[in-house]
Amino acid sequence: MTKRTSLKLTDERQRKLERASAIVAEDDLDDPPMSVVIDAALENLIEHEQNLDDARGELPPETIQRFNTSVVGLRYRTSIESKYR
Repeated sequence: MTKRTSLKLTDERQRKLERASAIVAEDDLDDPPMSVVIDAALENLIEHEQNLDDARGELPPETIQRFNTSVVGLRYRTSIESKYR
């Protein structure tokens, strides 16, 4: 990952941030800072990967694959793959 000093907010990225902000917000009046929303999204991604990895030996692959996302998914019960890049 390269470090950048700015984050370009395209319309789509802004919509995703607003949707994620609504999920992170404590109530309808809460407006969490972008850093909190990004931290929550990153933590969720890390936890999702760990949960899929932990479930590999306990559940059949068909069951696990139902919980794959467009970013992280389990494939052939052997590895976790990021579909984002």
